[in-house]
Amino acid sequence: MGILPEHILPFERKLVEWAERKNQATSEEERYEYSGRYDIELASVYSKITPWQRVELARHPLRPRMLDYVTRIFEDFMELHGDRAQEDDPAMICGIARFRGRTVFIVGQQKGADLEEKVRRNFGMPHPSGYRKALRVIKTAERLGFPVVTFVDTPAAHPGVEAEQSGQGFAIAENLMELAGVNTPILSVVLGEGGSGGAIAIAVADWLAMFEYACYMICPPERCAEILWRDVDRKDEAASALKMTATDLKELGIIDKVLPEFPHAAHHDPEAAANVLAEEIAWFLSECDKGRWILEKRQRRFQAMGQWTE
Repeated sequence: MGILPEHILPFERKLVEWAERKNQATSEEERYEYSGRYDIELASVYSKITPWQRVELARHPLRPRMLDYVTRIFEDFMELHGDRAQEDDPAMICGIARFRGRTVFIVGQQKGADLEEKVRRNFGMPHPSGYRKALRVIKTAERLGFPVVTFVDTPAAHPGVEAEQSGQGFAIAENLMELAGVNTPILSVVLGEGGSGGAIAIAVADWLAMFEYACYMICPPERCAEILWRDVDRKDEAASALKMTATDLKELGIIDKVLPEFPHAAHHDPEAAANVLAEEIAWFLSECDKGRWILEKRQRRFQAMGQWTE
């Protein structure tokens, strides 16, 4: 599986061991036996995975990032920079590309692959300039009549004092308001972590898809445990209470589609995950041609969230 020991999650350890044995087998009989053991362990691990373990998978250092998908799925990607007011935020990547011959606009958070990139991109936590850049590019797509694909992968918007001084809350609120009125089709995909307003600020969309082992939540389980019980060790309990898994959110009507990571999480096979995502984008664009995505429908969708009937 090619995963370094420090990148192996505790609940996946036996799975990786059987994979290594299978790869090192010296005979067909051994390879057959280890392959069977691997399949059994694979089914066992992922059939009883907990919400907290899903958080660990969503944060996995080898999990595919936005640019991993962009390079695999799109052609002729050209990045667009700057918010035309303050600066260019490298945590938010925006641009224009072609998907199977069609022009689309792309917006998303990039956490970074190695330490140097993570620091440069602020671990995927945008400043206000990032959200202003995203809105500028989406409004450009509207003006030119092209659909938009947004990629959500952030623990949160940057929480620093300088971000607040630059209008972080206002920038997020403005995106929420403006995206509710942008008259061009928008597809949003939660790749890994989707944290708080920093995530939803680019996820007001006609169709919201989410990878099977991603998470979409108001705050991290550790922070939730601190707030509710003043005990970070209860993060497992908090992860369950937050209802932030793809399955939970599909049942609640918050997301529209769960993208499978089969037979195991995306960091084991980024190519397979990219293929799944590409097919979802292709379907979304085909529905664009049928006129399915209507602005009023998007607005009704978000107005209905949080309403309960008995």
